[in-house]
Formats: sequence, structure tokens, C-alpha cells
Amino acid sequence: MAQIETRLLFESDIPAAMKLKEAAGWNQTEADWRRLIRLDPNGCFAAIENDQLVGTTTTTSYEDDLAWIGMVLVDLQHRRRGIATRLIETALAYFDGKVVVIKLDATAEGSPVYEKLGFKTESLVERWRGNGKSRSIEREDTPINLNALLDLDRRAFRADRSRLINYLIDDSRISPVLVKDESGSLTGYALARAGTKAVYIGPVVTEDTAHVENLLDRILGQLSGSSVYIDFSRECGVSTSVLADRGFVKERDLFRMSCGSRSVKTSPLVIAIAGPEIG
Repeated sequence: MAQIETRLLFESDIPAAMKLKEAAGWNQTEADWRRLIRLDPNGCFAAIENDQLVGTTTTTSYEDDLAWIGMVLVDLQHRRRGIATRLIETALAYFDGKVVVIKLDATAEGSPVYEKLGFKTESLVERWRGNGKSRSIEREDTPINLNALLDLDRRAFRADRSRLINYLIDDSRISPVLVKDESGSLTGYALARAGTKAVYIGPVVTEDTAHVENLLDRILGQLSGSSVYIDFSRECGVSTSVLADRGFVKERDLFRMSCGSRSVKTSPLVIAIAGPEIG
């Protein structure tokens, strides 16, 4: 049996990484992989055997406060050899002394691996799928105040992910959907981007849950007929009926897990996450 080598993941590895992703049935695109590598080129790792990519993991740091582990994938023929554990340990070593808290979103199959490495489940995220069915036809083009949007996201996410949000806006499938209060202050936003299986809605953030349906309807109204994924945070306190009423069906649970000191649960301002690989 050949020895497994761990090295950095490069953009030239993306075609092979896409094959691992497709085998797992995930939704990420080449653009998603490229974004992850560009966000942290020294924090994305590959497992190699006989010059072939057999495993991946990525990391994204949000300054010194928080880091995220994602895209933990292992080729089916190479599983149960400790490759995923080795990749996660490499990511944890990369973060050693750099960040306070490390988080990830795990599938039911993956969570036992992370538990053995000290991660604990802190909340639940639900994957829902629908077909762009809006309950209204309201559309409103609101100019983007980027600074206000980034400030709102920082309050909601409890860490500065400005670089990521800028990338997501650039890659957005549609114009960002924004809501404001009576004074004109930004109180919510939603983004959507392309996926290989479905359009991905997220993040969806609002300081006023009364705006959730408005945000959903306005974004779904621009995605009519498209297959859509949304990863709904159960910490937000909003009933999932807002999704069921729009034709969404729950597909699976994701377990938000963390390790490190001073971890806090996902803010109730986060209605839908940015993605399992980025938080």
C-alpha cells in the first residue's frame, strides 16, 4: 500500500477535487473551490497517493476570532484508512495558536470523526430543497451600501468575514436582496449563488425576523423554477413553515460543531448559513 502524502491544495487540483465532491453528491462548484483556496492558500490541504488526489480539506480564517474547516472529502476506495482524520489534524495544527474557536458543519456520518478530535455539537442546521416558489411577486432594486451590509454581517456572524462576503457578492447568481427599517437603515440581506445541483441561497441575515418572508420571496422571485438549496439555522427561532409554505422539503441535518475556548452558538440573526464549508 502506497504512503499517503499531505500537501497544500492548489487550484490545479480543482478538477480532481470536483470528482471527489461529485462522488459525495455535494453542490459546490469550481468557483467555490477557487474561492476557498484564494481565501486561505496556506490552509487548504490535499491527501495524495501515487500522484493522485484522494482527499481534501479546506480552512477559512475570520481574523483571530474564528476559523472554519470544510470540504473534508476522501475517495471512496481510500476510506477507513485515517485519511480524513489526518487531514483534519493537519488543519488543526495549522490553526494552533492562531484562532480562538474552530467550527465546522458535519454530516451525521462525519460527526463521530470530529467528536474523537475534540469537537462538540452546539447547534443544528437543516438542509431544505425547493423550486424557487415565491409567495409574492414583490421586487425592489435597492442600492447596496456595502459598508452597512458588512457591518450587519459582522454583528450577525460575530466575526469579520468581509473578504468572504465580498467574494460571494461578486459571485452572486442574482443581485443581493436587501431590507431596511423605516429610518432607512439596513436590517437584512440575502445572497444566492450557482451550484452544480441547485442554486444555493445563503447567507440570509436579518435583525428583524418579520423580514424573513420578504427576503425569501424576493430572492425566490428571481429564481423561479430553479432547484434551490437553503441551509436553515435552527438557532434563528423562525418556524420552518416559512420554507414548507414555499414548497421546500427538508433533506437532512447538519451538525454545527466547535472546539476551542469561548465558543458561542450561531446568532439568531443568521437565518441561513453561507455554506457548510464556510459557516
